[in-house]
Amino acid sequence: MTKDEGLEEAVEVLQQLGLKEYEARCFVGLSRLHAGTAKQLSEMTEVPRTRVYDAIRVLEAQGLVEIQHSSPQQFRAVPLDEATETLRDQYEERVERLHDTLDAVEVVEQDDETPVQQIWAMSGRDAIENRTDQLIKDASNEIVLVVGDESLLTDDLVATLNDVGNGIDLLIGALTESLQDQIQIAVPDATTFISGLEWLHGEDGTADETAIGRLLLVDRSTILVSSLVPDTKDERAIFGEGFGNGLVIIARRLMAQGLLTARDPKQ
Repeated sequence: MTKDEGLEEAVEVLQQLGLKEYEARCFVGLSRLHAGTAKQLSEMTEVPRTRVYDAIRVLEAQGLVEIQHSSPQQFRAVPLDEATETLRDQYEERVERLHDTLDAVEVVEQDDETPVQQIWAMSGRDAIENRTDQLIKDASNEIVLVVGDESLLTDDLVATLNDVGNGIDLLIGALTESLQDQIQIAVPDATTFISGLEWLHGEDGTADETAIGRLLLVDRSTILVSSLVPDTKDERAIFGEGFGNGLVIIARRLMAQGLLTARDPKQ
């Protein structure tokens, strides 16, 4: 990544965090200077000089910029650690406000009966990991997880698995012995196994073939199955629940290959 690409990425991230473009460009510009005037900042960022003052006022109000009331005025960004912590606090506050607002919204009741069997699709690594974490936390009896790619064994997932209660059976499958060793070290209380699902290995597939990412079966009634695109590692998943759900029934039979015989749902 070139310097210009890095600067543009920083501007884009700041916009995603709620800053407008000129505000983001001015903050990134000031982060490259010990201190600067509106003229210097305008020349560096290509933000019109009159708009620099507007952007600086907003940034100061958010605690991201300091102003020296000299002639001409001097501006400087607060230290990076302070700025990122301030942005994190603001972002989390917005998320909490969104949660509270939507939680208070009245749910519209529908007359249609909910289908007995439901399969839902979802996309995005963060969303799928969050759903995985929530399903694990909601488990009451048993968790069976097959990890199909080493990149999915994140610190957050490991922490969630290590928080599983003592009364819940935790079984984690891996595709290779090396990954099994990693899992056993990271989650020592889990029972680990090498997955018997040979099709997970993709031995007969091509290098660019979409592969299984994770399989999660919770209390033998809720299933999440994800796939990974090899080049981008983009993740997509399907999710189903209900003991009689066809997807769950198939998953129980397939995943039983990696369980102890006594745990096989067919027994």
